[in-house]
Amino acid sequence: MRRYSALAWLILALSSGAVQANSRYHQNEQSSSPDVVVDMPPEVWAQGQNRQPDCIRCCIFNNRNYSEGAVVKSEGVLLQCARDEQSLGTNNLIWKIVK
Repeated sequence: MRRYSALAWLILALSSGAVQANSRYHQNEQSSSPDVVVDMPPEVWAQGQNRQPDCIRCCIFNNRNYSEGAVVKSEGVLLQCARDEQSLGTNNLIWKIVK
């Protein structure tokens, strides 16, 4: 009987030590957490990743750059990247409907 009581006491002592160590770990974990939390939209973290350099003379469609003469199809309509005769400047390319 003494063996069982000594064994039970040993198990109780070990388990209480583990509980105390676990509670100290969580106290340290909580004390190192930030005091202020700011919600940020996912776009903030994606800025600058996989970004292509700005195109000087290009048309943009679905966040992709196209050079003069490029043709894309959108909703059954063909569009071509071409110069705008009405505009003066360095980036005078627009999308025109191809007939």
